[in-house]
Amino acid sequence: MRRAVITGTGSALPMRRVSNAELAETVDTSDEWIVERTGIRFRYIAGPDETTGTLAADAARAALTAAGKAADEVDLIVLATATPDQTFPATATKVQAMLGIDDCVAFDVGAVCSGFLYAIQVADSLIKTGSANCALVIGAETFSRILDWEDRATCVLFGDGAGAVVLEARDVAEDGPGILASRLHADGRHNELLYVDGGPSTTGTVGKVRMKGREVFRHAVTNLASVMDESLVAAGLVPGDVDWVVPHQANARILDATARKLGLAAEKVVVTVDQHANTSAASVPSRSTPRCATGVSSRDRSSCSKRWAAASLGGRRSSESDRLSRSGHT
Repeated sequence: MRRAVITGTGSALPMRRVSNAELAETVDTSDEWIVERTGIRFRYIAGPDETTGTLAADAARAALTAAGKAADEVDLIVLATATPDQTFPATATKVQAMLGIDDCVAFDVGAVCSGFLYAIQVADSLIKTGSANCALVIGAETFSRILDWEDRATCVLFGDGAGAVVLEARDVAEDGPGILASRLHADGRHNELLYVDGGPSTTGTVGKVRMKGREVFRHAVTNLASVMDESLVAAGLVPGDVDWVVPHQANARILDATARKLGLAAEKVVVTVDQHANTSAASVPSRSTPRCATGVSSRDRSSCSKRWAAASLGGRRSSESDRLSRSGHT
């Protein structure tokens, strides 16, 4: 059977690393306040010459190197981002040009923190139908550009970065590697929980991030666990079958609560929110690289999930026996 198999991962971070202590010099907050509520200790902030596109291209190069693929073998680029370099054309086409690819399908997906899983689903579907054979799926953000740096409830939570995976078409046995199940949801009734107060069609401005943190936390814990369970059921598995989970890195307390809800041991849950903060669509793919670099078994099963922004959520279940990244910007 034809499946999309992850053969390489890569990530990229901006040069500037900002600690809570440094942030407290300009924002009314403290290291203790941030750590107690979120678990976050550091985040990376893009400089003037670092954009969503440049970070995405760096992550893509690392993923291609890990997969042993040349850029001209890529026939599909799907870039998940809520912070594109420009309104149009798609930032994916800028990445395409930076990689030196003359012709391939390239477009952006906008589903904020769920965006990478939406992008994976699109690429997986195109590969399964034969419309693509080698895809770059990227999540990249420069959320620092849309933060209100006087709002300590939001500005301390986010960071910039990018992550990418190479998906290749492979003919495998039914119990072979590849993406096994994916479940996506959205509920626009919760728009006011987490949103940006601007846009080309409404205010003509970019806007800033606004959030009702308490309500978001409650929805996140409930829905992260439920969508992962839903994906496992679709794959015919149970939580005990999972070797490791790569969840959206929004808040350490959310990750702890979700693991308990699923009955998963803490060591099976990848946690890097303390080092990188919430990087939105870059969260899952950029977290996959350090996990792979620590020596994940080639037969490990992984479950990835995200839930955020207007109740858009997703879960993905995969089993990989092919090569995973042992390199990349971490």
